[in-house]
Amino acid sequence: MSDLTTLRQSYLERISGAADGDALEAVRLAALGKKGEISGMMKELGRMSPEERQTRGAELNRLRDEVDTALRARKQGMEDAALDARLKDEWLDVTLPGRPRPQGSIHPVSQVTEEVTAIFADMGFRVAEGPQIESDWFNFDALNIPPEHPARQEHDTFFMARAEGDLRPPHVLRTHTSPVQIRAMQATGAPIRVIAPGRVYRMDMDQTHAPMFHQVEGLALGKDISMANLKWTLEEFCRAFFEVDEVELRFRASHFPFTEPSAEVDIRCSWEGGKLTIGQGNSWLEILGSGMVHPKVLAAGGIDPDQWQGFAFGMGIDRIAMLKYGIPDLRAFFESDLRWLRHYGFAAGDVPSVAGGLSR
Repeated sequence: MSDLTTLRQSYLERISGAADGDALEAVRLAALGKKGEISGMMKELGRMSPEERQTRGAELNRLRDEVDTALRARKQGMEDAALDARLKDEWLDVTLPGRPRPQGSIHPVSQVTEEVTAIFADMGFRVAEGPQIESDWFNFDALNIPPEHPARQEHDTFFMARAEGDLRPPHVLRTHTSPVQIRAMQATGAPIRVIAPGRVYRMDMDQTHAPMFHQVEGLALGKDISMANLKWTLEEFCRAFFEVDEVELRFRASHFPFTEPSAEVDIRCSWEGGKLTIGQGNSWLEILGSGMVHPKVLAAGGIDPDQWQGFAFGMGIDRIAMLKYGIPDLRAFFESDLRWLRHYGFAAGDVPSVAGGLSR
């Protein structure tokens, strides 16, 4: 019996007798590792004559392959045995009901923002965004709001602190998303159709007001855009958002520094039995403000008011969410009450689309 035959039998016996993975790895290193016995014999081939190398090399290759195959087979056998043991001890009854898992819900503000975006996107409006901390110029001056306007007083607006000796007008927490309209006009020029949803801040707090709330504003500029286009746009929005076939809007003359003419918009509704019904009845409900963009605002946005004109509007996302889904108190939007969120929240799959419907 040759030395390689004896070596082969020795390693095969050690492999079959390995009790666990660590023992099997020790055998592999002893035989085939960099300092292993068979690896060492392979290195000695270089010192042999060509005839000896040809014969000895073939024998060593067969030995190495046999040992390697035995190692792999033994390792697979150990893994199969371990799996069989787990299947016996860790059985699972697949007929049992699954364990309940807590599920989150989409906040009504987030859902309504997506609804509004989907509706206006269908009418060709893109979403524009801007910073929540704005300069005095973007928030007031560019929007034709004069220095004596109440919105520029500390009882109405949150002003940011300036370093001592810095006499520049302080930045503010934006009081509306109208500055986004200025930034959009400066960035893209006319024609343009954008909506600007986002957080805004005012010093107010009661059942229907909060110091931070959500607003969406719209802007459309063109060569011949008129109040008629504004009326059609708002009617189509209300029809889609409130999911009613008939909508009647009433425009009341008003005044906003950034539009001329300006109008408050009411929608026909009824309050029978304490329930709000949109589109019918003898009552009117104010839902938003609107008007034709003031020429000074166009000029601030880098638009020639002699060549372009357009309309703008703004509404509270929280407010229209309250109207559509019957939420009585605005403050509940920000209280993080899980019971309230489970009741008024939406499932992750309730993705708004104009074609598929917007409500639950």
